[in-house]
Amino acid sequence: MSSHTISLTEPLQEYVGQTMVAEPDVLRRLREETGALEMARMQISPEQGQFMKLLVQIARVRNAIEVGVFTGYSTLCVASALPADGRLIACDVSDEWTAIGRRYWREAGVAERIDLRLAPATETLDALLAEQRQGQFDFAFIDADKANYDGYYERCLQLLRVGGIIAIDNALWSGLVVDSGADDADTLAIRALNLKVRDDQRVQHSLVPIGDGLLLAVKQ
Repeated sequence: MSSHTISLTEPLQEYVGQTMVAEPDVLRRLREETGALEMARMQISPEQGQFMKLLVQIARVRNAIEVGVFTGYSTLCVASALPADGRLIACDVSDEWTAIGRRYWREAGVAERIDLRLAPATETLDALLAEQRQGQFDFAFIDADKANYDGYYERCLQLLRVGGIIAIDNALWSGLVVDSGADDADTLAIRALNLKVRDDQRVQHSLVPIGDGLLLAVKQ
């Protein structure tokens, strides 16, 4: 037993990947193609993708939202865990990056489960609220521009049913959340949302130290 979460050294990281990550070939190839891009750091880790896939399966998610698609690795993880009639509304503004993901979604046979909406996510979420979709979603994953995290959180919380889960990426922000010298807008936004979720009586929460920190909030 241990009273602290163990730090993952490079050998331990390799051990986790080699022994515990069951990454299908289509996901591996998507991850490797994305890894060659200049913005590759925006992609989640394979162990986080597997964790999210398991979470979606355990929660029996049927309707999901993703804010921030990039090249679609997390999208594919979530969509592959949905039932055949499940739907994931995926929000992004880049046709270039999401075009990479669309190729792999089709190959994996889950493209019909993914409703990609190329527009600012606040507009897409506000449209869902205007359609009276409150309480109709089971899961939301937020991994986009940090300055708007609070707005995404509030909108997704309205759209989720009681018992629904919001997963917020980058909650540890490469350690900058505890760096007293880091006062940029993104870091301040993440710190503020972490504290807000901690004190939010509308949810139960847990910060999982996987990837860059995955903050989970379950709607009460």
